[in-house]
Amino acid sequence: MDDVDVLVVLGSLSDREYGEAVCRILRELGVKYLLTVASAHRHPDRVREIVEEADANGVKVFIAIAGLSAMLPGLIAAYTIKPVISLPLNRSFMGLDALLSSIQSPPGIPVACVGVDNSVNAAVLAAEIVALSRSDVRERLIQYRVNLKRRVEEDAKALEAV
Repeated sequence: MDDVDVLVVLGSLSDREYGEAVCRILRELGVKYLLTVASAHRHPDRVREIVEEADANGVKVFIAIAGLSAMLPGLIAAYTIKPVISLPLNRSFMGLDALLSSIQSPPGIPVACVGVDNSVNAAVLAAEIVALSRSDVRERLIQYRVNLKRRVEEDAKALEAV
């Protein structure tokens, strides 16, 4: 886990597509990451172990990807003082159960939360945190935003041409 900026933790292998989407953006932004699986309900000891190892090895941010009751982000936050970003998934109730589980964290143990199924924002938020200490990631984020603006301008021109 040496040289890893972000630890991306899936609640189960069925969440893999969202983890891979997060990792694509992190890779694009030059953020070093590790993707793994650890269930808060089925194997909480593994969660503790990987969080403690990540903390000891300098991981800066955690992304927890889970649906249903989404206990994973809060459990990770209980074991670290580093930022934890929840990516709630739509597994039932349009993802509201997972969303509410994350945003209703008890006082003093915060979990940041992005929108349901929003892998892009989870990755970008993690990269923004990493960019506080890595200027190369900061520069890639600036370029990422420039590209977003360019796409909007291209879309506007395409619409005008119709």
